[in-house]
Amino acid sequence: MTQQSYAEIWADGLWNNNVVLGQMLALCPLMAVTTTASNGLGMGIATLAVMLVSNMLVSMIRGIITPQVRIPVFILLIAAMVTLVDMFLNAWMHELYQVLGLFIPLIVTNCAILGRVESFASKNNVGPSMIDGLAMGIGFTWVLVLLGGMRELFGSGTLFADASLLLGNSFAFIEMTIFPDYGGTLLLILPPGGFICLGLILAGKRVTDRKLEARRNAIQGSLQEESA
Repeated sequence: MTQQSYAEIWADGLWNNNVVLGQMLALCPLMAVTTTASNGLGMGIATLAVMLVSNMLVSMIRGIITPQVRIPVFILLIAAMVTLVDMFLNAWMHELYQVLGLFIPLIVTNCAILGRVESFASKNNVGPSMIDGLAMGIGFTWVLVLLGGMRELFGSGTLFADASLLLGNSFAFIEMTIFPDYGGTLLLILPPGGFICLGLILAGKRVTDRKLEARRNAIQGSLQEESA
């Protein structure tokens, strides 16, 4: 693939075809675990690892999988990766494992992962497939962190609370108390607050897309006038 194609893959994963903002997938873990930015970051990293390796493996074996059994094989590979991630978190990040709970095994049912494996990795080489998995994983992670940050900030006045406990001591530097002695807003910690914040993020993306489109049209119009 050309360099431009790689740029398009990154643009799709991070923004244009973002798992949440573009495809509206994985809303169950999105709402359940994003009570804090730390939880969102942990869930995002776990999903990113599964998506990256699953895309790589499917791309490597796509030539020997018959169309009739491709979906069961894809699900088996994803389940194996989720099991390894689940065991890793239980062994090395047990506090985060306890917080995320059932939503780690449920990564297997994440339509975004199976969708990318089926629509992209099974039709492309290993390099582009890994880039696609990485871009989609990072795109999902930044939305998780942003949504969790919004709910945590206005819900309890902190950012990345207990990050060192959940993710390890190396993440202690990101723990912040933005509003000391803040009583908190319970609504934002509860699921309705998650939907409110997600709606604001979606509205922000739509406004940004419209402004970018208007800017591109203005630039194209100027170039056409100059060439004429």
